[in-house]
Amino acid sequence: MDKAIYIAMTAGQNIMSAQAIHSNNLANANTSGFQADFAQARSMGVYYGDGHSTRAYAMTESPGTNFNHGALIETGRDLDVAIDSDGWLAVQAQDGREAFVRGGSLRVSPTGQLLTGNNLPVMGEGGPIAIPPFDKLTLGADGTITIQPEGQAAGVLAVVDRMKLVRPDYKDLQKGPDGLVSRKDGQEQEPEPRVRVQSGFLEGSNVDTVGELTQIMALARQYEVNIKLMKTVDENSQAATSLLKSS
Repeated sequence: MDKAIYIAMTAGQNIMSAQAIHSNNLANANTSGFQADFAQARSMGVYYGDGHSTRAYAMTESPGTNFNHGALIETGRDLDVAIDSDGWLAVQAQDGREAFVRGGSLRVSPTGQLLTGNNLPVMGEGGPIAIPPFDKLTLGADGTITIQPEGQAAGVLAVVDRMKLVRPDYKDLQKGPDGLVSRKDGQEQEPEPRVRVQSGFLEGSNVDTVGELTQIMALARQYEVNIKLMKTVDENSQAATSLLKSS
């Protein structure tokens, strides 16, 4: 009896973990550049002592991330950028490591740092990009940052830096708990000069809202089945105990 209870209990627990993954995907359906996480379940046999495995538990895991591209959304804002094809924009994560994003809504801080919408420094050819005071800023298709220095004539332009654009192999990438994508080995990626950006656009989320909602509903039904199974096993156990006492 106890075996069935523990198996159903483990299944219910891992169904809740799968629900959390799909719910997070659905909650970020309108987050620019968000890439959905996969969820899968696999059996975990119990191998203790001699003999064969007597039961198998379920375990939910997130084996990877869906790196398909989202649709481009035109914003008309000069500092909104989307990355063409399979490229990425390099940023500096809060722990100092190099991470990658598919563009974003950039801004210049009061101290002149070029930051993403979640305040991560954008990497240039020699480190985080610092921009001097300017009257106008332009982003080139190759990531080059050109400014009209503050107080200068319209024809006076200066190239400040070039955003670090990379194209790593997807098999080398992983998404961390902070939602940022980085190399599995923790190393920095070499720039790829052929990567291009589109100014005035943002990449939308690649979340399939209908598919995620369907998965959430299916998991809810599976959870109910396992709860009912636990109740049924408990009732059978009580009935068996009652019979043993009466005998």
